Amino acid sequence: PTSAQVSVVPHSGRFCYTLDNDLLTTEQRQFYEDNGYLLIKNLVSDEDIERFRKEFMRICKREVKPPGVMIMKDESLRSQFGQSEKVVNKVQDFQEDEELFRYCTLPEVLKYVECFTGPNIMAMHTMLINKLPDSDKQTFLHPMHQDLHYFPFRPASRIVCAWTAMERAHRDNGCLVVQPGTHKTTLKPHGYPEWEGKTNKLFHGLLDEDEKIPKVHLEMEKGDTVFFHPLLIHGSGINRTSGFRKSISCHFASSECHYIDVKNTTQEHLEKELQEMVCKKYNTTSVELKDIWNFRARLVQGERINL
Repeated sequence: PTSAQVSVVPHSGRFCYTLDNDLLTTEQRQFYEDNGYLLIKNLVSDEDIERFRKEFMRICKREVKPPGVMIMKDESLRSQFGQSEKVVNKVQDFQEDEELFRYCTLPEVLKYVECFTGPNIMAMHTMLINKLPDSDKQTFLHPMHQDLHYFPFRPASRIVCAWTAMERAHRDNGCLVVQPGTHKTTLKPHGYPEWEGKTNKLFHGLLDEDEKIPKVHLEMEKGDTVFFHPLLIHGSGINRTSGFRKSISCHFASSECHYIDVKNTTQEHLEKELQEMVCKKYNTTSVELKDIWNFRARLVQGERINL
């Protein structure tokens, strides 16, 4: 299975994207099948969210330095604000930070994840996003994209993202925007959009976006969590407020998923870019994409099989 193209192999019965479980109603399962996402209200407690917020602030101030964590900043603001949340727009790969990684082990999150992945669950990719207020020089608009573009493992139907709002997310502060039903399509070519001076590293987007497909803005309250398929086309808008829109997320996968070779696929250029970044950061000469993901991956439930 070396192709980046994904075909949907239906399971026996009517559901392709969810597994039989005692948690989701038939209506919820059908909604995910049809739309590629499912929003669960008030799933993560205020107490947990405040703990994650405090740890994020400690990372911004460099009071803690978790190994392997990638801190993404708007460099144009550093001279103005120094080391603070006003500069950091994303903390990625926080799997070595004990406090933030608790998110990936929350029983209330994992019980939903299991409906998509099965009982053997790996936390593959972690992010805390701090969407900064927009300025003329820089935008933290994330172009419409499919997360599977970043992942060298399959099958797509056994991967799911859990994305939790850490405060109210709405149109004005750049909530998630999804194109329902696009999880049934194939993986499309991605690259940097032609926004002069307004692209962030690895913020790839669809090269050919179909504007005719309807978009839905997912307005969410603090603690609400959306679970979505890695082929679902989604993005986020500009934060037009003076505040910071925070969310915490993890991509989970069944440990029975397998790595693929992305050479000669639409993902090959991403592999090269990631390898260059990792080699520069760790002063090494070569690294395999599989090694990068092995470093990130953590077992959170069940047995580690392939990943």
